[in-house]
Amino acid sequence: MLNAQPVTLIEVGPRDGLQNESQFVPTDVKIQFIHKLKQAGFKEMEITSLVSPKWVPQMKDARDVINAIQDDTRNIVLVPNKKGIELAEELSCSSLAVFVGVSNTFNQKNINKTTQESLQELVPLIEQLKQQNKFIRACISTSFYCPYEGKIAEKEVLALGEAFAKAGVDELSIADTIGMANPKEVYSLFSSFVKADLPLLLTAHFHDTRGMAIANIYAALQAGITRFDTSAGGLGGCPFAKGATGNVATEDVVFMLEQMGLQTGIDLNALLDAVAFLSPYVSRKIDSKHFALQHNLGHL
Repeated sequence: MLNAQPVTLIEVGPRDGLQNESQFVPTDVKIQFIHKLKQAGFKEMEITSLVSPKWVPQMKDARDVINAIQDDTRNIVLVPNKKGIELAEELSCSSLAVFVGVSNTFNQKNINKTTQESLQELVPLIEQLKQQNKFIRACISTSFYCPYEGKIAEKEVLALGEAFAKAGVDELSIADTIGMANPKEVYSLFSSFVKADLPLLLTAHFHDTRGMAIANIYAALQAGITRFDTSAGGLGGCPFAKGATGNVATEDVVFMLEQMGLQTGIDLNALLDAVAFLSPYVSRKIDSKHFALQHNLGHL
């Protein structure tokens, strides 16, 4: 069973949570939202992405967000390609995230490259960035299922993770991009990664398409994973993965973990206040369990 070791939550709401939002969230609101999340206790966060505004209009203010968030916590910026990496260097970003889909079809629809072509481009860039002491997070998309290719073979995910480890990344974020995984599959894949003993941090990233994200987090915990990507308010979705709904809600995960005696270092009421602050600026209803409870019953 689980011991009482701390669990780290990487808040992805400001980036992954907002990237698919249909109405533009004002830059000052994004910045205030990030600050409120930090006040709730988050030490690691995806704050924005340096992508083309043509493809992800919500991130067109990335420069302003990066310049406004300057502290000694881990502020991760997603960079999809060499151009994004160059811009991140120009902006003095110290923590970067790259991503590759295990599925060739998904990867081609997302960034117009096969999985292998993406790796060939990224590996020398990662090696160069590590020489500059940057923190590099590699996100592996479609680790369980692809909206185009269906079930993904476990060995393919492991091979991609090993390739990133060889390149020297600091962290792997292994994602159930379309929220189709079940706890048995989650336990199997993460047990295999733990057994592989790669020299990096392992993080699990779940979407809640079928309401399975909390169960999948529990399965990953059983496999030995203690790092999870979560999104305040359960916001999110992938613009390149049809049917992918929001990420697992941070507040629901915090509640579950702390009820189990696993400490997160996150103030749940402060987190709920951050979600309430953002709520009027997003088009979708915030439907996480604990946000709903807050509105019906007051603070927990």
